[in-house]
Amino acid sequence: MIQERETTHLRKEYNEIFEIDANLDRLVKKIELLNYVNPLNIETEKHRFFTSKFTADPSFHYPKLKFNPYKLHRLFFTLRLERIKDERIRKLYQEVIYYYSNMIQCIETIGTSKSFHYNSLRVFGTPTEKDVQNARFILHFPDEPVATGMEKIYTAEEAKSYFEDFGKQYEFPLNIKFATHLSAEAMVSNSAKALLIKRNTKFSKNQLLTLANHEISVHLVTTFNAAIQPLQIFSNGLPNNVETQEGLAVFSEYMSGALTLKRLKELAYRVLASDSLIKGYSFADTFDLIHNQYKLNREEAFTITLRAHRGGGFTKDRLYLSGLRKIYKRYLKEDSMDIMLTGKVTLEFEESIKYLQHLGLATTITHHNLAYQQNLNTNTTLDFILNNLK
Repeated sequence: MIQERETTHLRKEYNEIFEIDANLDRLVKKIELLNYVNPLNIETEKHRFFTSKFTADPSFHYPKLKFNPYKLHRLFFTLRLERIKDERIRKLYQEVIYYYSNMIQCIETIGTSKSFHYNSLRVFGTPTEKDVQNARFILHFPDEPVATGMEKIYTAEEAKSYFEDFGKQYEFPLNIKFATHLSAEAMVSNSAKALLIKRNTKFSKNQLLTLANHEISVHLVTTFNAAIQPLQIFSNGLPNNVETQEGLAVFSEYMSGALTLKRLKELAYRVLASDSLIKGYSFADTFDLIHNQYKLNREEAFTITLRAHRGGGFTKDRLYLSGLRKIYKRYLKEDSMDIMLTGKVTLEFEESIKYLQHLGLATTITHHNLAYQQNLNTNTTLDFILNNLK
């Protein structure tokens, strides 16, 4: 009852912010990028690519848009931000609108090669020279012996049961759905508040632990923490939130003891695959780099190449490693991660979040990441690498 009175008071005091926030939320709900950028014909094109002995670039098809990009653009810029009297908050919403405007351009150009690639660069950026150096630094370490728990023997149904048991630690409902057209084995749908599992795939014991700590302990934790915030921008995402969110998720893998050198190398390969886009590599060229030069097996090399080249050139994956580096540095300084779990937020907006909390327009978190409570990593090689990333 007290909370309802506080919310009512806030809405009266900051009526113009809540109105714009609600209108923005209504518009943003239509543009979840990952609903459109994953190809519909991955398996058939993978078979064709392998049959051609890795020479015939795949021809991917994508879901049809369910909105009119031009109309949506126009509606974003009809939001009357000048009504927000607080300059700091007005500038925050301005940046949010520019971010989602770029996202619309990304989505409407999926499958058009260069146009999508350039729009992707505007949203997700390009690997820096330091990113590439860090990736090569990781890849120069010799592979570790295959540990127990790495065999892919668990079905998607068994994975569902595992995630359901894991999710009992948290006080939010765990909605699990099976999906076919995913470029990853599992992912969170923020809009559906659900964990999606790729149908007809197999999982290792380590992979289940990794995905649980990545997807449930971070992506779903931030989804449900965002849902209790007064403002919807925490659910929809602050500008450039991917790097922070994926950094938190991989750091959760590390703290839970699930992170392996093999997984860290996967993130390094993703950086090199993104870098190859900047250099104008074709799908076959990127695959050749990962598979033939770095000797990664063809299935994993295909997945990494696919993730980089889907849509026409998608650089989102380069952010996992840089995000991990930034979050790990925060951990070394013993800074709390709680504020980074308030929703789909960004390290660079930490002061803005604190300001909103001061005004009562944001709340502290309800759901915590349990992996962050104790460091269970025992791999000294990982510690050495993380401590020496530039």
